[in-house]
Amino acid sequence: MSGSEPSDLVLLVVKISFLALLWLFVLAAVRAVRVDMFGPTKRQRQNIQALARPTPAHPAPAHPAHPAPSLGGQQNRPPSRRARTPSKLVVTKGHLAGTTLPLGPAPVTIGRAQDSTLVLEDDFASARHARLVPHDGQWFVEDLGSTNGTYLDRTKVTSPMPVPLGAPVRIGKTVLELHR
Repeated sequence: MSGSEPSDLVLLVVKISFLALLWLFVLAAVRAVRVDMFGPTKRQRQNIQALARPTPAHPAPAHPAHPAPSLGGQQNRPPSRRARTPSKLVVTKGHLAGTTLPLGPAPVTIGRAQDSTLVLEDDFASARHARLVPHDGQWFVEDLGSTNGTYLDRTKVTSPMPVPLGAPVRIGKTVLELHR
């Protein structure tokens, strides 16, 4: 036996390692297909819902150090929350371009599944692809474990993200925007 040939033990370890990696790949592929067809599991939905509860980055002080100056006896108030809140979801690109969906207090589910609020006929969209959730006068987009991802402007959505008015949300070939 020469020193350049691998031993039987080394070959057995390499074979078993290769087989284990192959099975991990198969299991990951089966999981991806299952999530695409049936949506996320209950635990994944709970994790997504927990992420959808945003916390303010900088809480407002209880008592401002300097009150805002008033002009002519009128108070300086920011525009009402209603004026900044979107009232409709508009499909700007894709098979459903021109479709408008009124927004209410309920979340909007988006995907190929027939029980979605907005049913997409897009081969690049998952059955339960994404969701828009209202919270405290603002809408958040969250990806529901889709295969091809959800994009807000050009940023991939990995956790719930606030959606500004007019910002494009891309799901496959479909582009959505929030409007007043």
